Amino acid sequence: MFKGSIVALITPFKGGKVDEEAYRQLINFQIENGTAAIVPCGTTGESATLSVEEHNRVISIAIEAVNKRVPVIAGTGGNSTNEAIELTRHAKDAGADATLQVTPYYNKPSQEGLFQHYKVIAQAVALPQVLYNVPGRTSINMLPETVARLADLPEIVAIKEASGNISQMTEIVQLAGDKIALLSGDDNLILPVLSIGGAGVISVVANIVPKETAAIIKSWEDGNTVQARDLFIKLFPLCKAMFFETNPVPVKTSLALMGKIEEGLRLPLVPMAESNLEKLKKVLTEYRLI
Repeated sequence: MFKGSIVALITPFKGGKVDEEAYRQLINFQIENGTAAIVPCGTTGESATLSVEEHNRVISIAIEAVNKRVPVIAGTGGNSTNEAIELTRHAKDAGADATLQVTPYYNKPSQEGLFQHYKVIAQAVALPQVLYNVPGRTSINMLPETVARLADLPEIVAIKEASGNISQMTEIVQLAGDKIALLSGDDNLILPVLSIGGAGVISVVANIVPKETAAIIKSWEDGNTVQARDLFIKLFPLCKAMFFETNPVPVKTSLALMGKIEEGLRLPLVPMAESNLEKLKKVLTEYRLI
């Protein structure tokens, strides 16, 4: 159902508030450059520091600005199942095409707890659901067997896999590849994930180079595997640069340096250390982005 280069869109701030105009411009920039779908309010969108009102507003803006040109996969996850349901209901009512549901963080549920969490959300809100496994942030890893169980639910259509474990991702394809789309949750693994049957990526780096990220997926889909490899290797240093510090600090800093947003983060995130900032500027200059 979902494939290609999908952007985990940042949330720009201005004067401490969501910069709605800049957000709309970013969405147009993405769609004009081949991005296949928009994800508002993911990790990269600083969902953890948005109030419920802001969260809902950002999703509504995204849906309005996209205007059905590409799908909107609204980030509506939470460590409380009831809260996730409430956010997902709003997203559906606003016109989202799907929901991105991160594994509950901090409370560390069992595999059965994960299954029940996603099942209850699916039963409560009839909206296509993309699972999101990112153990580095949540301290819980959703195992392939759990993904395979969830793939039997008609609402579960894809998984954003950010475990960094290719063996685990291969097992997901083996167990449920005919029922669920595998999307890379790590730009550093775009090509390896495609090689095992992945359908695309939910990308951080696409925030700044949407055309180049989309070209990797398109080349692979067209059977131009050598070209896809070359494009991926060319982009690889930039992918790594997006994690010189905690995401989304480097990517928002990059967009500010490119003149697309005002520099703005919310505590506890702070501006980059000077040494890392200089490293980032060097990479961006090499890519002729600044």
